[in-house]
Amino acid sequence: MKSRINKNCTYKSVILQQLYSMKAPLWNKNFIQVSLANFLMACSFNLLMPTIPLYITEQLHVEQTKTGIVLASYAIALMLTRPFSGYLVDVFSKKKILVICFALYTLTFGGYFFATSVLLFVIVRFFHGLWWGGGTVASSTIAVDVLPASRRAEGIGYFGTFNNVAMAVGPFIAIYIYQAYNFHVLLWCAISMGTLGTIAGLFITTRKRKPIEHKKIALQNLFLLNSWPIFLNQLFPTFAWGTIGPFVAQYGKQLSVPNAGIFFIFWAGGIIMSRIFSGKFVDRGYIHTVNIAAMFTVAASFLVFALFHNIIAFCASGLFIGVGYGMMFPAMQTLYINMSRPDQRGTANSTYLLGFDLGLALGMLIGGVITGLLGFSQLYIVSATLCVLGIICYWFISRRVYNKYKMV
Repeated sequence: MKSRINKNCTYKSVILQQLYSMKAPLWNKNFIQVSLANFLMACSFNLLMPTIPLYITEQLHVEQTKTGIVLASYAIALMLTRPFSGYLVDVFSKKKILVICFALYTLTFGGYFFATSVLLFVIVRFFHGLWWGGGTVASSTIAVDVLPASRRAEGIGYFGTFNNVAMAVGPFIAIYIYQAYNFHVLLWCAISMGTLGTIAGLFITTRKRKPIEHKKIALQNLFLLNSWPIFLNQLFPTFAWGTIGPFVAQYGKQLSVPNAGIFFIFWAGGIIMSRIFSGKFVDRGYIHTVNIAAMFTVAASFLVFALFHNIIAFCASGLFIGVGYGMMFPAMQTLYINMSRPDQRGTANSTYLLGFDLGLALGMLIGGVITGLLGFSQLYIVSATLCVLGIICYWFISRRVYNKYKMV
């Protein structure tokens, strides 16, 4: 009799805990603060993403095929720093790493005033990538730490929304400022946003801890080893992502769109729309459905973007590319988080971001060559094809790997 009572009490307590966790507050002070800091920094960075190709081709007279080298240099720096950033975030103070990296990142904008050649642009972009890599690993790990576990995917989705909206709003504003004023005015705007983002980071509160001396610099502490098939799969859609920011402004100019930045507004709208529902579906166990549907949406949208050359297709493609990526990236990041222990979250985040950066770098680097030799439409056909390949790899490989190694 007593055992029955104890079992009933246990079941009731578990149910009550689950109900409480589902109602756990998502928008706590630290989550808002880290999201705001990350948004401001991302906004400052994305002011330059669409305008650097315009500036170096129009003002420095650099060939189109070489623009990818300048754009990819920061992504290469990100790839070099991500694994070590994850290790440092797991061992030392996340807040200190965030503030130091964000401050150095903001100071690096000053280097663009003196960049008068391709080589100097590559060097400045490289250092920008170093600080951005460390800062974003710290900010995303802080965000995961302050979220309730039962609403993690939903929270990651909203956190990513701040970053993705910055990637949309930033280029729209940037193209207007670049056309109305000049590149140097744009740099001062970026410095102002970066300064505000660093200040916002100072107000984040994190738990104090001592350095973990026994955690060695080893491969398993730099890369989430059991996730490597998912990491490779991630490269297909992130390559396609890497072709958006740098080349859409030039593509829109070719299509005689007055301000190609309108694409990014629809893109942001799609991202926001998808975040309303996609995170909740992931938290309820439909993570594979969300990832596959997202890649399919992106593939179809890129195909429309490449084949139909009018303002309606231009904007509609932006909207649905945003919907697809808005669903995909939080779900993809959740794969890594759910396959890691709590003390590996920095490593899991850095592995996810490393895959993002590598795909981004390939998209920029190879995208510059493709646009120079074949044109923009052909580039986006390639992007659509890679997303289809991503679906195939996900269903037959990544899905099984996740089901085998997931911890929660």
